Amino acid sequence: QVQLVESGGGLVQAGGSLRLSCARSGRTSSTYVMGWFRQAPGKEREFVACINRSGSSTWYADSVKGRFTISRDNAKNTVYLQTNSLQPEDTAVYYCAASRISGWSSRSDSYDYWGQGTQVTVSS
Repeated sequence: QVQLVESGGGLVQAGGSLRLSCARSGRTSSTYVMGWFRQAPGKEREFVACINRSGSSTWYADSVKGRFTISRDNAKNTVYLQTNSLQPEDTAVYYCAASRISGWSSRSDSYDYWGQGTQVTVSS
């Protein structure tokens, strides 16, 4: 089994930054496509970004492109989401997810393991 634990969320003013982390444990000999999703109150969970197994390729939702950066450190079994220029509409619970697919995906049903989420709140 794979366990994912997110950290780094919090309250920040508009224009600020946060660095989210997701630590993976269990079956650390395997690598996974890693993704970040978010869910705002009353809305469906949406794709934010993902990164391939080696870290050589990344994909982003249009809403965060140019502001957020996903990265990974396979030696530490950790994936990061650097969030810059945060806006109130970025307020959500941010979830880390791991997928066994070989390519990449923005679909939440492509991901096999999920963390519990970390709250990001952006005040105006």
